[in-house]
Amino acid sequence: MTHTPLLFLAEGNPLEHVVNQFAIKSPSGYWLWSGNQGMLVLAGLIVVFVGLWVASKVKTGDKSKGADAYVTQNRFAHLIEVICVYMHDEVIKPLIPDRARKFMPLLISFFFFILVCNLLGLTPIRDLMHLLGVHKDWIGGTPTQNIWVTGTLAVLSALFFNIAAIVRLGPVGFVKHMMGGLPWYMAPIALLLLVIEAAGQFLIKPFALALRLFANMTAGHVLIATILLFSGGAISGISRGEGLGTNITVTIVTIASAIALTFLELFVAFLQAFVFTFLTTIFISLMDHHDEHGHEHGHDHAHGHEHAPVHA
Repeated sequence: MTHTPLLFLAEGNPLEHVVNQFAIKSPSGYWLWSGNQGMLVLAGLIVVFVGLWVASKVKTGDKSKGADAYVTQNRFAHLIEVICVYMHDEVIKPLIPDRARKFMPLLISFFFFILVCNLLGLTPIRDLMHLLGVHKDWIGGTPTQNIWVTGTLAVLSALFFNIAAIVRLGPVGFVKHMMGGLPWYMAPIALLLLVIEAAGQFLIKPFALALRLFANMTAGHVLIATILLFSGGAISGISRGEGLGTNITVTIVTIASAIALTFLELFVAFLQAFVFTFLTTIFISLMDHHDEHGHEHGHDHAHGHEHAPVHA
């Protein structure tokens, strides 16, 4: 699709700025490359290389520097460090205290990859390429607006929290947990619970993760594109000298609204990355063997009483 600079915002369909667009198709019509694929590659490179750079600034330095050896050497790296510490201490560790360090790398990778994808979706990369005369969508769009992308992330999350549960409980314990630990004479109810829990564990939870991220990222972008549609029409009217007072007012109001919504979308980008990571952590914690932990806690508590001094 071609654009002129003046009519750039005046698309007939606001979804054109949001949905994925192909760059190359096979003869059979299969998409070989699309704008979202380019954005996913870019997001992956950013997460990897920026992560390595941040790690180099956060790690402990030469001990000869004294206290400075333990201080993060860059403000941006310090910001990332604060986010990681918060996610570990306030989100992950309270839910899975004994496995927080083990699962932290993957959970924080989910968070930052989704966050970068969300933030890249706020940049007009595709539109700038069109203005520069590049009309193939090698890169652009919002990857997390694509249900296939959010679905893949949800499937990876489901594999993660289900495998973690099976490793934790064992295959038999995993099934027993989903059956609610009911006795044998309540087998019909236990089997019904198993079917319901299996549907929730393998279908509903991943579906909810995928749909929540997809819907939130789509809705905000469509709203901004729709508002800018009015702005584009008003600018076109101004260029033709039609209704200058009305069109100037519409332009100012719509652009101000779009700026405000962009800040809201910035907040949503962080929020949805956090929610995806938080829910994945919750799904891991829900499959912990709480009875076993409670027994161990009770045993330790009783053991403490055995060694407590007896007062007359």
